[in-house]
Order: sequence, then C-alpha cells, then structure tokens
Amino acid sequence: MDLQELKDREALREAVLAFATAVDSLDMDLYRAAFAEEAEFDVSSFSGQPAAVVRVADWAAGMEGFLRGFDATQHILSNFAFEIAGDRATVIAAMQAEHFRPNREGDSSVTLGGDYVFRLARTPAGWKITGFRLDARWHRGNLALYDLAAKGPRRR
Repeated sequence: MDLQELKDREALREAVLAFATAVDSLDMDLYRAAFAEEAEFDVSSFSGQPAAVVRVADWAAGMEGFLRGFDATQHILSNFAFEIAGDRATVIAAMQAEHFRPNREGDSSVTLGGDYVFRLARTPAGWKITGFRLDARWHRGNLALYDLAAKGPRRR
C-alpha cells in the first residue's frame, strides 16, 4: 500500500464518519456537506422503497424530520473495507444504529444492525458520498419506535 492509498483511506473514513456524526448530532449542514449535490439512496432493506437518486438537500430534510422523532441516536461504524479506483471509491462499514425514545408502547430503544455501503467521488472539496446503501441485517428492541419517530418529536 502506498502513501496516497493510505491518505485516501483516511479521507474516505473521515467522509463516512462525518455522515454518522451528522446523523447523531442532527448537524444537517455537516450531513449535506458529506454528500455530493445528488446521490443515490437505497434503504430498501429497511423501508421496502426502491433506491432513488435525489437532491441531498431534499433527502436531508426528510431525514432531519425522522431523526428529530428520537430523543437520541448512536450510529457506530467499524470493520471498514475500501475499494479505491482513481477518483472513485466504495467503502463498506459494519454498522449498529441505536435509536432511543421513551414511550408508553414498550421498550424505549431499537437497534438496527447491518452494513452501510458508500460510493464516493473525489472532488476539489474532498471525497463526497454519491451513493448510500443500507443493508439491514437484524433488529433488536421496539420496532414501533420507527413509526413513532416518523410522527415527529414526542410531547414532553
């Protein structure tokens, strides 16, 4: 492995970790900055909806509404695998996403596990995510929390 590949791997890792940090901190400026202007989003393994290429600003607005429906989330990424071909790359990361929301309908948390597959392109502003796929493999906890979160923040 040469020095450029090491630099690229670290920059790619930082790009995908910016995504996870943005989600958990609800920093939608950071979220949008992690992506190209448009990207393909494939969360079909979670939602059943087909993949789509959308403006990241629009996707981020929808994500923000959903994420605000939880009191807290924690997205942990590990076991990074890199495929770099010039100015294009794919990063696969094992993930666990914990979602927390006290409620009257059961457990206060739900955990999703699986893999994230990111496609990225090198730009003058650094590596940007051009494709995002969630490969959901398992859930643990109260699945009803997803529906509760989609309805918005809880009333306190």
